[in-house]
Amino acid sequence: MLTTWLTDRFDLTVPVVSAPMAGVSGGRLAAAVSAAGGLGMVGIGGEPAAALSAQAELARAGGRAFGIGLIAWVAEGRPDLVEAAIEARPALLTLSFGAYAQHVAAAHDADIVVATQAGTVDDAKRAVDAGINLVVARGGEGGGHGRNEVATLPLLQAVLDAVDVPVLAAGGIATARGLAAVLAAGAAGALVGTAFLACPEGLNKPAAREAVLAARETDTIYTTVLDIGRGIPWPTEYGGRALRNAFAEKWHGRDDQLRAAGERSDEAAVWAGQAVGFLRRERPAADVVAEFAAAEPLLRRCAT
Repeated sequence: MLTTWLTDRFDLTVPVVSAPMAGVSGGRLAAAVSAAGGLGMVGIGGEPAAALSAQAELARAGGRAFGIGLIAWVAEGRPDLVEAAIEARPALLTLSFGAYAQHVAAAHDADIVVATQAGTVDDAKRAVDAGINLVVARGGEGGGHGRNEVATLPLLQAVLDAVDVPVLAAGGIATARGLAAVLAAGAAGALVGTAFLACPEGLNKPAAREAVLAARETDTIYTTVLDIGRGIPWPTEYGGRALRNAFAEKWHGRDDQLRAAGERSDEAAVWAGQAVGFLRRERPAADVVAEFAAAEPLLRRCAT
């Protein structure tokens, strides 16, 4: 069994945390990941606090540790979400993409490990200064929102050298080989999103699962226009990586023109990272976690 700070802290058998993907990572998926030996996360966007509590109860029903992930800029105007998350007593709380320092002490008082996603070394250093326990080095390959300045491997190496807290890698990790690579570099584990997009336990619709199964690694785009087109006020420093669609192809790189035109996107965004090309069939979360466990023999082989 692979043993790292992550597995020891949360009693895991596989050093993988499922990413808190709003609209996908509900309590059922979180419980399935945790039951299989990883750490499952509930992802919350702008849903009511009651919805957070309900999904947390589903995650807790499996009897294993679980986590909750919030979008920090949303939580700034929704303190009820932070309060509900802390009341749910997850083992891990992630607060990313916005101001989060004001919530760290309250989470620590509840004995909750607090993490944030960092897209640059400066992000990581600020996180440690704010009292964050666990830094996620998220490279631009990753699906969903975040920075796109640095790819996962160079970012991970730099962050590991820059901070003295455990570090997870995120972005482009969807197989045992990817997990083995970041563990060998010194990461405590991986935060994985795209690999769980084709799991039936997820909240995403069957059409979205079919779309990721049909996609190749070159079929994603990192852009801000999908949020502008849906009228969602994400901070401009955080774009998102999603499957290409007609709206993104039309407006990408033309943010000001899009705002002036006021055109709206009717097509739902399917957030996915460059590792989407590894998804070939729908399969339960337990199978995905089990595949990551094969990183152990890969690492042993490298050591001989």
